[in-house]
Amino acid sequence: MDQNKRKVEFNILKNDPVDGHKGYGVGSLSLENVTPLLIDVAEGEVWIDPQVMHARSKTERGIRYLKSLEELYAAFPKEDTKKYWVIWIVLDRKPEGPYYSGVAACELYVNRPARRGYKSMPEHVNHMDKAMKGHVIVENMDQESRQKLGAFLKEYDVQIWNRSEEEFKGAFLK
Repeated sequence: MDQNKRKVEFNILKNDPVDGHKGYGVGSLSLENVTPLLIDVAEGEVWIDPQVMHARSKTERGIRYLKSLEELYAAFPKEDTKKYWVIWIVLDRKPEGPYYSGVAACELYVNRPARRGYKSMPEHVNHMDKAMKGHVIVENMDQESRQKLGAFLKEYDVQIWNRSEEEFKGAFLK
């Protein structure tokens, strides 16, 4: 990694945003413990990109999304379209420290020359919500990407990995 680049960190849980009060803001979701990652399937690269949360990542910037993958492939050359995985990873805290509590993977397709792409917004929102609720949804990923993600999470912080549930860790071995 380039020494001049800023190392992006996972978001670790912060304080309760309503701090026990039962007024304004109660019932709203906090995304402070959700960290988006991207996987470039062709290159096999995995990286943390906080800008994915608002579709402003370098990968997505300038892309206009079409309604279906079929529409994208019908209008533009398939060989110019790259597949990415958007990963919603959630950290929670045990008395011993933080651990990976949920994860969900969603597809993203980008045709950079055409400045077009496809992603299912309902799927992204629903998967992020499920990850926040502790679900592990990676069975939709290809085996190589799933294993690269598991290796990235383990290498990123082996203590966080070790504190994670066996179901979570086992999902990357399939």
